[in-house]
Amino acid sequence: MSSGQNSGGLMSSAGLVRYFDAEDRNAIRIDPKTVVAFGLLFGIGVLVLNVVAI
Repeated sequence: MSSGQNSGGLMSSAGLVRYFDAEDRNAIRIDPKTVVAFGLLFGIGVLVLNVVAI
């Protein structure tokens, strides 16, 4: 490959990085701690349902 050619790697994804990095005022904002807490509660709920189903 010559040094004048663009391999497409990082440069082709630069637009996506800018797109996903932009914050939208209308977007739903959820605290990461809330997501972790919901995941833990969901997992505990599944375990409880498995025990009750026996």
